[in-house]
Amino acid sequence: MPAKNDPPVTKSEQTRALILETAMRLFQERGYDRTTMRAIAQEAGVSVGNAYYYFAGKEHLIQGFYDRIAAEHRAAVREVLARETELHARFAGVLKAWLDVAAPYHEFAVQFFKNAADPDSPLSPFSKESEPARTEVLSLHREVLAGSRTKVPADLKDVLPDLMWLAQMGLVMYWIFDRTEGRERSYRLAERGARLTARGVVLARFRVLRPLVHEVHELFTDFLPGMTRALPDPAAKGRRGRGRPEGDRTAGRGPGEGPVDHSGREPGKRSGKD
Repeated sequence: MPAKNDPPVTKSEQTRALILETAMRLFQERGYDRTTMRAIAQEAGVSVGNAYYYFAGKEHLIQGFYDRIAAEHRAAVREVLARETELHARFAGVLKAWLDVAAPYHEFAVQFFKNAADPDSPLSPFSKESEPARTEVLSLHREVLAGSRTKVPADLKDVLPDLMWLAQMGLVMYWIFDRTEGRERSYRLAERGARLTARGVVLARFRVLRPLVHEVHELFTDFLPGMTRALPDPAAKGRRGRGRPEGDRTAGRGPGEGPVDHSGREPGKRSGKD
């Protein structure tokens, strides 16, 4: 139910929501591959052209679903973040809230997982199209850390949200294949994973362990293109090993090329411990 101060929903927004709801239902009933935009338009009572006006294709409908889940998740975590100050409780609350919000869509998630697993698909969580939803989750994890009583070292504040997002992606993957009653094992994984993460953050306050955290982060930013904040440039494949202009250290970075350096060292330099 909209809050009293929320602006009224426009007819355009109502139509967009109707098309999205219809698509989600048909994806669950018929499967993603067997559902066409024409069928979605027909079931929603709109023209095919109107459906394409709001969503350029089925992939964009899934992006709309991602955005809606992110918005519902953000609203669902308000209470736990306002109440809890322990990092473990805050992170566990965020993960469990996602499981709660996503519960009605479990079978649907199984349907489109094979499309999302395609690295060239816009449905991939690492794709450019998924960046708004990814950015929303990263912002949420920064809030989890900022409101915690656990002191986070300054040089890890930009690193940890990425790693927490990856932990959430791992939970999502497990949840997709979880067939236990009420996804009970997924909730247990969320609880134990959050506890382990909180302990890791506490240990990372010791300087001797911080390089390890940075090394893990650099491993992921090197090999997961979506985390480098720059999509791989297909043309860069032919340029690998040729060097790059001094002012262009990140553009066109692809898997296997230089990682983003969060350690404070000059680019290209190795620590004495390497």
